Amino acid sequence: MKHRSGRTGRISLGGILFLLAAAGAACSLLPAPREAARNTFLLHPEPSPSDAAPARCDARSATLLVNVPREEPGFDTPRMAYLPRPNAVNYYANSQWADTPARMLVSLLVNAVESACCLRAVVRAPGAIPADFRLDTEDLVLGQEFFFRPSRVRLAVRAILVDVGEQSVVDTRRFEVLVDSPSEDAQGGAVAANRAAAKLLGSLSVWTEESLGRYGSRSAPPARP
Repeated sequence: MKHRSGRTGRISLGGILFLLAAAGAACSLLPAPREAARNTFLLHPEPSPSDAAPARCDARSATLLVNVPREEPGFDTPRMAYLPRPNAVNYYANSQWADTPARMLVSLLVNAVESACCLRAVVRAPGAIPADFRLDTEDLVLGQEFFFRPSRVRLAVRAILVDVGEQSVVDTRRFEVLVDSPSEDAQGGAVAANRAAAKLLGSLSVWTEESLGRYGSRSAPPARP
């Protein structure tokens, strides 16, 4: 009986080893699990009606230099930011912007201001051309907020218009746009972000033109009698 029991034990051990080897071989034949696809989104809004050039435009012999916006901490990355609650920034794991919000926005800002303002030239910094005015933007925020239903995208920035020669501030204003997301995911956030960008660019370019117009009226010499 002892001899039979020992033989059975040896067979059981061999069977276990065989099954383990077969299982390993089968697993090696299975396809490796795929990683989740990474989605990359562009900030490329459709022009808003206010982006059109003014009907009457007496072009100023002035050049405007547009600096790259400066983001608030937490938003200076290509990662797509979302906020599950106020003041808590998280990022989508498998979705990102093609570049940082600031670097995507600066070219759009140049185009929008160039279309709406009566200026000799609008150039992006850094530039070798001497500028008469400079447009600085700071405190840039672009994030999808999930503490509202539906979620919404907040795009905000503070703009400062500077007279370069006088080293004085022409005007300053904070812009903030909120747009509901069409879906509760990164795709919906990207759609809402582009709609928000179109609104903000339209408002900011009109403000730039109006601020330069008021400033020009104040700085112009009085008319001769």
